Amino acid sequence: QLDADNYETDPRLKEIRRAENYSWMDIVTIHKDKLPNYEEKIKTFYEEHLHLDDEIRYILDGSGYFDVRDKDDKWIRISMEKGDMITLPAGIYHRFTLDENNYVKAMRLFVGEPVWTAYNRPADDFPARKQYMKFLAEEA
Repeated sequence: QLDADNYETDPRLKEIRRAENYSWMDIVTIHKDKLPNYEEKIKTFYEEHLHLDDEIRYILDGSGYFDVRDKDDKWIRISMEKGDMITLPAGIYHRFTLDENNYVKAMRLFVGEPVWTAYNRPADDFPARKQYMKFLAEEA
């Protein structure tokens, strides 16, 4: 839990960014009045996909859900609200959806230049997916 009201000066966020080398960030607001092509974007976010880089999100306001797959390929729903930060590892299948408030404002963090490409399932041949599956096998 971070201080979302003071994210611009929060020393804990600054330390996380330094320690994890999160050198790039922006802020996105997902709401029908704020996000161009809102309906299309919401559908895209909810498509099960993976990225070749970690996905880091810090909720500054509002709320929503990240759904991820467990080692048995079953869904786990993660409730995210103001002050929460999540790191989804490269190669993990996931999706995002808003809750009944239909609003979230989030900071997107990246190591280096941002890469926005999402690969819809199935995308099992990517090295990031294979590395993630190896990690799961080692943890089991």
